[in-house]
Amino acid sequence: MLIAGLPLPCPAGANLSAREPIERHHHKDLIMKIFIPTPLRVYADKQDAVQVNAQTVAEALSALTSQHPDLKKHLYSDEGKLRAFVNVYLNDEDVRYLPEKEATSVTEADSLSIIPSIAGGC
Repeated sequence: MLIAGLPLPCPAGANLSAREPIERHHHKDLIMKIFIPTPLRVYADKQDAVQVNAQTVAEALSALTSQHPDLKKHLYSDEGKLRAFVNVYLNDEDVRYLPEKEATSVTEADSLSIIPSIAGGC
């Protein structure tokens, strides 16, 4: 719609057939950030964060290890499970305690943080 030569946004529910289709959840557009802990940065080209295309936590971690294959052995066991001492947080939530765990959906606004457990004692 044009008024005085200026385009106006279409009202909700308007027929958009003349426009390009909008794909709100298109896979390539879901770019999220994964924060890499200092001890693992040597395996991620010394980056403190990596951006990946993903729709779930599992896809994000898979994309990370595809971009940086040396990280895989530090994050996953030979059986393909996240190592017990590797904690992954989706925003501020431990992924292990989320209802869908690694199958949890992610958005561009989300971030993952990898936090290795530190053991110690006297």
